[in-house]
Amino acid sequence: MFDIRDLEIIAALARHRHFARAAAECGISQPAFSARIKKLELDLGVPLVERGNRYQGLTPEGEIALKWARQMLDAADGLKQSIAAAKGSVSGQLTLGVVPTALAYSARIPAAMRAAHPNIALRVYSASSVQIRTGVEDYTFDAGITYLDGIFPPTIETRPLYEERYVLLAPAALAPRTSGTATWREAAALPLSTLTPEMQNRRIIESVFAGIGVTPNIVFETNAYTVSLMQVETGFAATIVPEILVDKMPPIAKTACLHLHEPDITRSIGVIFADRKPRPPVVRALEEVLGAVS
Repeated sequence: MFDIRDLEIIAALARHRHFARAAAECGISQPAFSARIKKLELDLGVPLVERGNRYQGLTPEGEIALKWARQMLDAADGLKQSIAAAKGSVSGQLTLGVVPTALAYSARIPAAMRAAHPNIALRVYSASSVQIRTGVEDYTFDAGITYLDGIFPPTIETRPLYEERYVLLAPAALAPRTSGTATWREAAALPLSTLTPEMQNRRIIESVFAGIGVTPNIVFETNAYTVSLMQVETGFAATIVPEILVDKMPPIAKTACLHLHEPDITRSIGVIFADRKPRPPVVRALEEVLGAVS
């Protein structure tokens, strides 16, 4: 029957979507890697990988195997962490998915984590709210910082962190004024750089504009806020960003920062976890650190 090494192999293949890179991560040759996959298929009695000259994805049975593999690997890692914690040291890797609008908030976590738990290796990935929810459910992410809009299933726990508020960043030559506030209607009239449509922040902004009956003048889209900020810096377009992002970055020369109102909009940002008992020590450590930085 299969062992934990087989679980690591199928998880690596799903992560890299490439046989050679997955084999390299696992520290074995590609022929040996492929042989382990074929043996696992024989043990389970079903094909796990779509066959072709290149990796073409997992079969439906492979997706089922992957889900269980990730869950069992997570449990094994939690066991190791719990044993280490019983000896007085919390260690391991913590993988955190963060929506782009919350990256400025999450930037405060590594230093706090290092101070409290120096043996925890932290990885932070920028991802959409859908990717984060899926990642928490399939154990790709240990936790996620995301929007708390909508209804979460009982398998996911949520905890609010802060309320997201919005500002208009505009080149001084385009801005309706140099300080104070701007209305959403005024923002809609400017050439705007926004996040791409699959991002939750973009959907929030579009719902506000739709609610006041205006169509925004979107001239540029990106999935990275830094690229939008560059459009402001060059004078090409304005952008709408969370207030917390502006608070944490150096001011951009010749730029107006105006708080948006009419309407006044906030959205709840929080942390989500899979409902696991017992909770892995690295996840409990994250909860502790978030309490300190909030």
